[in-house]
Parts: sequence; C-alpha cells; structure tokens
Amino acid sequence: MLKTAWVTGASSGLGLYTAQALVREGWRVAAGARSFQGQEGEGPEGFRLPLDVTDQASIAAFCQKALVQVGTPGALVNCAGILVIGAAEDCSDQELRQVMDVNFFGMAAMVRAVLPLMRANGGGRIVNFSSVNGLFASPFQGAYSAAKHAVEGFSEALAMEVKSQGIQVMLVQPGDHRGGADKYRPLAARQSPPYKAACARAAAVMARDEQGGSDPARLGKKVARALNRRRMPMRLPVAMPSQRAAIVLHDILPSGLFQTCLSAYYRVNPRRGAPQEELHEL
Repeated sequence: MLKTAWVTGASSGLGLYTAQALVREGWRVAAGARSFQGQEGEGPEGFRLPLDVTDQASIAAFCQKALVQVGTPGALVNCAGILVIGAAEDCSDQELRQVMDVNFFGMAAMVRAVLPLMRANGGGRIVNFSSVNGLFASPFQGAYSAAKHAVEGFSEALAMEVKSQGIQVMLVQPGDHRGGADKYRPLAARQSPPYKAACARAAAVMARDEQGGSDPARLGKKVARALNRRRMPMRLPVAMPSQRAAIVLHDILPSGLFQTCLSAYYRVNPRRGAPQEELHEL
C-alpha cells in the first residue's frame, strides 16, 4: 500500500494532530481544510491544500492538486466536522443541513472521489471519524449525534461493499479531546425559553470535559499505528475510561435509566430547590 494519505479537516483539532502523526510516521500527506485557502504549500501537517468538503468543485480541485503534489491516496482520512449546540427543536433546517453536510455528506463525497483511484491502484484504506456520539446521543447535541450515527451506518455498509476490492474501512470513535476550535461548535441561533438554561448548563459541561479531555496527539498516533497495520480494526475507540464505560452502559442498561444518568451528568434536569453546590456536582 502506498504511504500517501489525504486528510480532510487538517487545519485544527483531531484532523491536524492526525495529519501531523502521519507525517512523522513517514506518510506523504495532502492536508485539506477551508482555512488553507491562500496557504498552499508544505507544513507540519503535510502539503496544505484548500478544501471545502461541502462543495463539489472544491473537492474536485483538491483531488486534482493532491494527485500532483503527493500522489494517489493509499489512505483517505475523513476528519472534517462541526458541532452545533442546541435543542433538537431549536436547531433550524439550515443548521441541521450544515452539520450533516460537513460531517456526513462531505465524508461521503470524499469517499466517492477516492474509490475509483484506489481501485485502479489495487486497494486502499478509508478512515472515517465518527464519535462516541455515533453510538449514543447526548442532550443538546442532537444534530451532531444524528450525523455521526449516519457516519457509522454508511461506513459499516461501505466496509462490506469494498472488501473484495482490497479496500479496508475503519471508524475512529473519539471521546473528548483537548484543543478543539470554538468556531466549529457554535450555539444554535435560537435558544428558546424551555431549553435555554438547560442548554447553557450542558454546554458548560461540554466545555469542561473538552478542556480536561485526552491528548489529541495520542489519538493521532493511534490512528497512524492502525493505518500501518496489515489489517485495520473496524472500530477504533479513543476515549477516556469513563466515556468507554458509557458506551458499554448504553448497551446493557435499560434505555430510560441510561438517559436519566446522562441527563443528570449534563445537568439537564437538576432537582428543584437543589443548592448550587449540588447542582455543580450533577
């Protein structure tokens, strides 16, 4: 397999650390991101190229330039992603589409673009970034959870369909990691009265968990190691023990009990009259 990788969402967060890890492991990387417009050239994350995964013309231009600069992709790593924090009722169609366009439809478009190249080259590897929220939903992350559930289902089907073509598929399921950019997780424009206070509490928990999250460089190394293996795992969870435990509990606890526990963790429904210090601990 050619040690050439095309990485989307490579300008920040987990995409940046994954691209940097691949470069250190000897991969030739085409690093794509919208923010690389006007910044084409070599960097620590590989050869920077502008890429908007929601725009077919941008995808076509990226593929054409990546072929020239680094060559046919032995691996495609789909890291581009955004999050909108808000109640399911408050998220507009535009916000829902934006999240789905980047996290799901953009991923699918990149897969379609590289599969003919990989087939012609005798095989390849596709890595799609999902999330622990691809396995269970969290309150006020409904749009993101829906997109990541879609990534999971699409990738499972894809893995079965392309196996005979010498192409492997892996889902990466990160938990909270440090270093994410605030601009990729905005609040929904509408924060209606029934949800506003609970959404603010949940958003504070999300920010706290990310600030105290895992080392993103460690995730990048794990993805690079998996890509270097003869056979990749179908799923690569990279999360703190508590979040890995939540994945297990989601499958073994009654749904109502699990949702009660998760709601309490995100402080969605604190007890009436509870003192502030108790609310802080929920």
